[in-house]
Amino acid sequence: MRGAAEQLRLFADTEGPGDAAGFSVRESTRARRLSIKVYPRGRVEVVVPRRTRARDVRAFVEEHRAWIEKSRASFAQVLPPEPFVLPNLIELPAIGQRFRVRYERQSGAKTVRYRSHADAVVLGGCTGDDKLCIGALKRWLASVAKAEFRPRLESLSALSDNPFTAMHVRGQRTCWGSHSSTGTISINYCLLFLEPSLLRYLMIHELCHARHMNHSRRFWLRVGRFEPDYKRLDKALGESWKQIPTWLGIY
Repeated sequence: MRGAAEQLRLFADTEGPGDAAGFSVRESTRARRLSIKVYPRGRVEVVVPRRTRARDVRAFVEEHRAWIEKSRASFAQVLPPEPFVLPNLIELPAIGQRFRVRYERQSGAKTVRYRSHADAVVLGGCTGDDKLCIGALKRWLASVAKAEFRPRLESLSALSDNPFTAMHVRGQRTCWGSHSSTGTISINYCLLFLEPSLLRYLMIHELCHARHMNHSRRFWLRVGRFEPDYKRLDKALGESWKQIPTWLGIY
């Protein structure tokens, strides 16, 4: 008998609503009920509590199928769905670099690993599996972000007199960054795809939470000391998810 996670994965692979790509089921330890999120490029994510039965997910999706398709159609009028294609070139405006991507298929391989040098990233292994390739590219992006973000964050920390204890890089689907009560700043590697000014603003924003763990007037006054154009940048950042490549499956 298959476990709950395996049943949900099979359900997502075979029972997605409509023909548009990008339907997934995610188990969450924090979820208390089933929920559905439709992203602007048509991706659908069903978040469920652990040990949810696949048939319950199926019933939940069927109940909301009309709403899902209506939401997809509404988004498609503004941002038409794009076909999934693995990238051959990745541009990272935030750090002013671009990388060619090569795929080297190896017979019998069951995983995909990356290696990078100069302006190229090479994926080797089971490169016929799109999911494995995307996983490897995400790991590569995280490694690039860790190397590039850390010195920038340290410099801005010193400039603004806002300390932090640690930096984590993640691929969050709903936020660009966060600052924990322990002083850990988490930054989304998807910021690599945005303009440098937006990366800088996000870092200043999160660093200022070292002094004010809220969005009070005093917090924004402090942000404004180091980035006077914060209002425009904050709005632009909130609208920037559409710049994330379709192949990442984030937006």
